[in-house]
Amino acid sequence: MHIDVYCDESYPDLFSSQNPKAEYLLIGSLWLKSENRDRFKTGIHLLRDKYHIGGEFKWNKVTPSRQQFYTSLVEWFFNKGEELRFRCIAVDHRQVNLDLFHEGDHELGFYKFYYQVLHHWIQDFNTYHIFCDFKHNRRRDRLHTLRGCLDNSTLSSRIENVQAVRSEESVLIQLVDVLVGLAAARLNDRLAYDSTKTIVTQHLENLLGRRIGPTPLSENKFNVFRINLQEGW
Repeated sequence: MHIDVYCDESYPDLFSSQNPKAEYLLIGSLWLKSENRDRFKTGIHLLRDKYHIGGEFKWNKVTPSRQQFYTSLVEWFFNKGEELRFRCIAVDHRQVNLDLFHEGDHELGFYKFYYQVLHHWIQDFNTYHIFCDFKHNRRRDRLHTLRGCLDNSTLSSRIENVQAVRSEESVLIQLVDVLVGLAAARLNDRLAYDSTKTIVTQHLENLLGRRIGPTPLSENKFNVFRINLQEGW
């Protein structure tokens, strides 16, 4: 089976910031069968057309005038069941010791956590195509190294590629941006009372039947792995 994985992050600069504005860095991933890719892209484009959404949509563009689009988007995602799954890792930057475990390199530390969000959902006998939102890295081989590490750790599956894609070129990465954005807002307690972002987040929580927060590994629809670097999961 061929699987597509689309990835994006929220607060990616927390490891290097001298003035952090949040506790948790999040890396999110959206998982689907490759054969469903075009159908899901079409579904999102139909929603955009219905609500007259031009250009790129993302979490920081959630506004009152676009509330119906974003609530419909998260409902569309929920209604796809396990055909469309989301998993993210939340890392408390205060627990990260870059000097001791990551050679003092915040970029290396970031991609080690990228590995963690992906590795635990890779299953035997599948082929994976992983698409990461484009970001400027100091070392150009980061994604090549990530692909090699993932491939070496899964003897009976294949990591076909790990490649960067600009978010404006992929509505599926834009969907990840929204999902990881609302998860980050909830975990970092950044939702203002009765704001549009709060309404969108609560709409998804009502559909899920729970508040967004850490989940067991067995949660398949909206999985949140809040890693505890002192005690494990």
